[in-house]
Amino acid sequence: MAGWHWWHRAATTILTAVALAVTVLVTGAFGAAPVASAATPICTSASNPTLAARMSEAIKAAAKGRTSRIGIHFDDPSLNLRCSLNSAEQFYAGSTVKAIILAALLRKADDHNRSLTSKERSEAWSMITVSNNYAAGYLWYDVGRKALHHFLSLAGMNGTILGPGAYWGLTEETAYDESLLLHLLVTDNSVLTKSDRDYELQLMANVIPSQRWGTPAGVPPGYTVHVKNGWITEHGYGWIINSLGAFTERGRDYTLDVLTDHNATKAYGVTTIEKIAVAVNHDLASQSGSTAAATAWLPSSARPASCEPDEVMPASAFRSTRARPVTTPMPMSPPATPQPFAAETSGQKLITATGSRLTAVSSEHLQPSLLFWGVRFTKPVAQDIASGHAR
Repeated sequence: MAGWHWWHRAATTILTAVALAVTVLVTGAFGAAPVASAATPICTSASNPTLAARMSEAIKAAAKGRTSRIGIHFDDPSLNLRCSLNSAEQFYAGSTVKAIILAALLRKADDHNRSLTSKERSEAWSMITVSNNYAAGYLWYDVGRKALHHFLSLAGMNGTILGPGAYWGLTEETAYDESLLLHLLVTDNSVLTKSDRDYELQLMANVIPSQRWGTPAGVPPGYTVHVKNGWITEHGYGWIINSLGAFTERGRDYTLDVLTDHNATKAYGVTTIEKIAVAVNHDLASQSGSTAAATAWLPSSARPASCEPDEVMPASAFRSTRARPVTTPMPMSPPATPQPFAAETSGQKLITATGSRLTAVSSEHLQPSLLFWGVRFTKPVAQDIASGHAR
């Protein structure tokens, strides 16, 4: 009996230690935003180690205390400076996937030795500059999954998983993969031609003011800002807020992308990103001898014009992954306005509503159908609807 007690105490000790280790791992991965240890610098640079150390501390200070899960990747080739935090973790993309859709469209057109059609150019402009979801749905179908996968392969974006079916917003991306995409846009490469790069950057430079928050916060003077943001909600993840930024200035270009989830509100996620962006851009401005950027664009939770998600999808469309298991639901405010709807009956009219605009087409012309915002629409409708800004 004494031997049994000894074995029982030893087994209990071992199991308790294992349980505590698992608890620490889970808490570190899905609690407050993880901050790199002193032994693992966020930023590295062989030629500018002092700047790298300073920027590492600035990013850690900006992320400290934030409940957001955060993925970051920054790259400035001119300074041989790179920063990475949780850059291999996957996040739902929301509308940041629209930058991928456009790049894949441009590559597909190149492969077929053709230019974009006037329709494709019109939809691309709406998709990027005002984050129009119907335009994204049209181009998602127009490009096709085969060409999308081909582009991801060429770009080396191996951590990106396309959203299921027509749910482009549920594409899973990593900060590292998004940095590869941004790198393709600002450097010569064999994946995208110069005209392709100039075209996509031009559209990102013309994003409407109310959607230019996030990574451009505190950008040094003289840079042209190219940005694409995404913001969606999901029960269990809170607000998913992402921002991609490329900044160009006469040959000295740099990129920054910040992905977040577990934000209680949209404003909270935007502030998390802008705190990090200001930290990065302030150090870059200091390196160039400028202090203007430090106060040029302070974090502002009021910057977004709307507190609505840019996409609304049913919970059943989301799936848990090894990188992002479902956790305790985050509180969030519901969308303030009605969502698009459709009624479809064979042989009758299909009426779609998007804000104040109505479109009717005969149901015999309704194939194939597509899903936008979790609602079944059809290709003719997707082509014909020219709605307002994304929700």
